Amino acid sequence: MNSDIEITTLDLRYQGFRMKHRANEARLLDSIAQRGIEEPLEGVDLDQQRVLLNGFKRYRCALKLRVGAVPYRSLGQDEVSGIMDLLRLSTTKTLGILEQAAFLDELKNLRGMNLAQIAQDLMVSKAWVSMRLGLISSMSQEVRRQLFEGAFPVYSYMYLIRRFMRMNRVSPKEVESFITALSGHGLSVREIEQLAHGFFRGPDSFRQQILSGNLALPLERMKQAPQDPDSCDNEFERVLLGDLEIIQKYMQRVMGKSLDPRLKSRAFHAQSHLLTAGILSRCGAFAQTVKQLHDRNGQA
Repeated sequence: MNSDIEITTLDLRYQGFRMKHRANEARLLDSIAQRGIEEPLEGVDLDQQRVLLNGFKRYRCALKLRVGAVPYRSLGQDEVSGIMDLLRLSTTKTLGILEQAAFLDELKNLRGMNLAQIAQDLMVSKAWVSMRLGLISSMSQEVRRQLFEGAFPVYSYMYLIRRFMRMNRVSPKEVESFITALSGHGLSVREIEQLAHGFFRGPDSFRQQILSGNLALPLERMKQAPQDPDSCDNEFERVLLGDLEIIQKYMQRVMGKSLDPRLKSRAFHAQSHLLTAGILSRCGAFAQTVKQLHDRNGQA
């Protein structure tokens, strides 16, 4: 049931779990100034506290407009149940993937729920939960703060920086230094990509310029540089190159580990037998496909 409540009674402990979008918030501010808050804020009621879970943009807009009372909908009297309800609705429009990850991490690490229990209660796969938990656990606190504050584009982190982390063995500390140096500068996705290539693959002098905050000079150098013959035209090409690097890496790992004397349990041999049978059944077709790609590359 909806009701109007005093804005000062709201507990904001989960504000850092929600992404800030300054442009969206500015548009929302104009809308609220003209029509008021049309959708109620949502939270859970704990004793005398109302813990806000959804509606932080509306809350901040109300503060700016000096609105004393806001519409509110209670999701119950338990934080875990409220978070679960919010996650169940997040397949539509409520939460982004990083916000989902933050709440899942809260349920797992602070509320003691295991992966299987979370997946069952949300009626999603374990892989869905595991992917999001892995995403949030790979971030340092500073990287997480910059992303949730909206200071660094989530798209660039998800589809560019994480690719460098997988392919080039970039350390978490390097990622944090890069994101911290670029955060808040309003750079485009293309500019971030150019600087990332220079930072993670270029000389130390280029990296030091970025770390010192002097972004104009390295950006100008990237614009003046000749077209990189190793660059790709589109994301599909970059993804396939990453897949090929992964295959090459794991082929070497499997060859190196297969003769290890530690491989002796019956459970391992039973499962390995099934997996290797599936791999061997595809070897011929896979080798032929790779050979065709190799020949095609040589003719390009």
